[in-house]
Amino acid sequence: MKTSAHPLRTTACLAGVLAAAWLSGCAVGPDFKPQVPEAPANFAAWHGGSPELLDPQRTAPAAATAPQNWSMFGDPVLDALEAKALAANQDLQTAALRFAQSRAQLAVVNSQKSIQVNASAGATRLRESEDGEMTRLLGALNPANRDELVKVLSEPHNFYQAGFDASWEIDLWGRVRRSVEAADANVAASKALLAQVQLSVQAEVARHYFELRAVQRQIRLAREDITAAEETLDLVKARADGGLTTDLDVTRQSAQAADLRARLPQLLVQEAQAINQITLLVAERPGALQAQLAPPPDTSAAAALPDLSLGLPSEMALRRPDIQMAQAQLHAATASIGVAVADLYPRITLGANFGFESVNSGSFGDWGSRKWAIGPNLQLPIFDGGRRRATVNLRELQQQEAAVAYQQTVLKAWHEIDDALNVYTAERRRNAQLAVRERSSRDALQLARVRYDHGLTDFLVQLDAQRTWLQAQRDYAESTSRLALGLVAVSKALGGAGDVTGSS
Repeated sequence: MKTSAHPLRTTACLAGVLAAAWLSGCAVGPDFKPQVPEAPANFAAWHGGSPELLDPQRTAPAAATAPQNWSMFGDPVLDALEAKALAANQDLQTAALRFAQSRAQLAVVNSQKSIQVNASAGATRLRESEDGEMTRLLGALNPANRDELVKVLSEPHNFYQAGFDASWEIDLWGRVRRSVEAADANVAASKALLAQVQLSVQAEVARHYFELRAVQRQIRLAREDITAAEETLDLVKARADGGLTTDLDVTRQSAQAADLRARLPQLLVQEAQAINQITLLVAERPGALQAQLAPPPDTSAAAALPDLSLGLPSEMALRRPDIQMAQAQLHAATASIGVAVADLYPRITLGANFGFESVNSGSFGDWGSRKWAIGPNLQLPIFDGGRRRATVNLRELQQQEAAVAYQQTVLKAWHEIDDALNVYTAERRRNAQLAVRERSSRDALQLARVRYDHGLTDFLVQLDAQRTWLQAQRDYAESTSRLALGLVAVSKALGGAGDVTGSS
């Protein structure tokens, strides 16, 4: 007598064959190859504009020194503001939450690699219809007591059930693996976005801080100029009363003093706006940092700026968060092609369930109330109107778009670096000349005052010398501020000064 194979043994053999196929299989779709951004040998090799803007630091051999952090400016107030912004800035908190969401999404996708187990239980009170399928079946059988059976079977009764089911998809074509790969790349993109927001927030804090200190220097200069102008006006009035000069000199000096006083309100508005910009970046109410941002005692002179340290161009390109994010997005788009391609092939899932069913509570747990099932489930795509093929084409086009975006991001990065270095170099040279101009104008004013006091020239000469010196002071103070802002822009263009808080 020929015997058939046991169902459990047959299913186990089939599962073993499929598992071996899965282990030996490979994921469909293209494999991602990390892109290496093109970079020059030094920062002078890729330069647009006049060769005069090529600073010696750019033409020197590239050093391996990375950009310093924001503490390179040596300002404790700025350091405290940067730390507060990292802890409280709401844009940064939003980016951190998106990073956390991407990691949670990775855990969701990663769960597809595991066996899915669910338990269920229920107790139902039900009644069958006397004219339903049961009646038709009894009509076909045509028992003698048909009506009595219909009446008994349609009586309300209880139905108890409980059990569990388990399923596991055999990832023959790498659909799950590609999904996890894409999700992991999205985590990297979110982390790079967090770094980009962190860099932007820190740069904005530094930028507004240096703008604030610059306008506070302008305010101090303006107040000193007003005091000096009013003292000069008193002196000219006294000389006019003594007949040593004319009322025209008094009028001229009075106009000069009024012009200086008129500049002060606008400077005060600029100071208030800069303070409010900083308090917003650190998520504080207006006026909360009034004492911390008050002018320091030595605000008459700008702090010395640190030396500009340029690292290796290739390392700087990899350091920029926007390039890291563009590469991660390209990786995710490439992996998504594999997910779409895998959907063209059959999907096999191993499933099993075990439980109890009974219409009597007393016999619900009896071994005879058990039920079970085990076996593979095959899903074979046959016809979907071209949806799956179109999805593959869509993912390929998205991957091509991501590749173009990556190339554009790299190219834009080098333009930003060159622009920032050009601005910084030009302003540094301009600042040196303005310092010479300020010293020369001050000497000229002193000479004009001496000549006027000795009656060798009229007051208009001294007044013109005073105006020239005041303007030279303002221009030099503004240039010093622009120099600090230029260094901030260079540091940001080179990828900033620190890693993202936390790690994936």
